[in-house]
Amino acid sequence: MSETRAAALDRIAAELGYDFSGEIKIGGNYVPFLIEGNQVHLSGQIPRVGDEVVVTGRAGSAVSLADAQLAAKVCVMRALALLRQALGDLDNVRRVLQLNVFVQSAEHFTQQSEVADGASAVLYEVLGAAGVHTRTSVGVYQLPKNATVELSLLAVAEDLAR
Repeated sequence: MSETRAAALDRIAAELGYDFSGEIKIGGNYVPFLIEGNQVHLSGQIPRVGDEVVVTGRAGSAVSLADAQLAAKVCVMRALALLRQALGDLDNVRRVLQLNVFVQSAEHFTQQSEVADGASAVLYEVLGAAGVHTRTSVGVYQLPKNATVELSLLAVAEDLAR
């Protein structure tokens, strides 16, 4: 029997050494997700666990590629936890359509796509084919709380009786 989506999420969280089972904190006057029809729009997620942003600084100077990829993984784990909160179960995710990844980058850093690969790999590992998505990865000067990565995503839910 293959691993369930929930079990994959829990396993990856344990491998990363973080707990994503609690409520995801938001940092302002917005909602963490909106459901319109079968589309689930998630607000931007930074690599925050509890009250701590676990990876901060610019990729390519203060932050290595490996640590920036870790930041992307933590961000997408938060996003998956929000999808579970929004839909009740990750089995209700039909597909991730779009992943947008913003990387706080040093001047000559050009590996934003490789940073985003960290998040993309987790989506595929947890959701299988439903985690295959389109993607944009962009280098930026600054992100909230000095986070190295911020990402947002758009998913489609199975037909839900709401």
